[in-house]
Amino acid sequence: MTLDDIRTLIEYNYWSNHRALDACAKLSAEQFTRDLGNSFPSVRDTLAHILAAEWIWHERWQGRSPQGLPPGTDFPDLATIRTRWEKVEGDIRKFVAGLDEKALARVQEYRLVSGAASSQPYWQMIQHMVNHGSYHRGQITMMLRILGAKPVGTDLITFYRERAQAS
Repeated sequence: MTLDDIRTLIEYNYWSNHRALDACAKLSAEQFTRDLGNSFPSVRDTLAHILAAEWIWHERWQGRSPQGLPPGTDFPDLATIRTRWEKVEGDIRKFVAGLDEKALARVQEYRLVSGAASSQPYWQMIQHMVNHGSYHRGQITMMLRILGAKPVGTDLITFYRERAQAS
């Protein structure tokens, strides 16, 4: 995995996050927090989980190991999630912009929320973070359909096609 690959994945991640957030903006407050029986009960809770996971990875890259993720209830509405995500996205973009090929391969030690020790090279953690977000954005797509709302495409190939058309 090259630095260019990682930077492309980060661009894709935030392109798809923004699209998902925009699709969720059309939900009522009740729809946004309705328990749909998913791994994270509501659209809000699923978005909050993606956000929290990005936050905890960034924390680990800074040498910190938080012992938990902020719960979805910390985010009463989409505006609150967007505001927090802007900060996390900025922090991650800045971190990735500061990496070079050597740093990308460096192994970072951290602790899982369980307290167990773990370590991976940065490129694996970043790749996982993007993949994790893709998985949960897929769940959001399903929830939007259940709620009668229109989901948006967040596939990587759609990102590549739009990028090629913009060039």
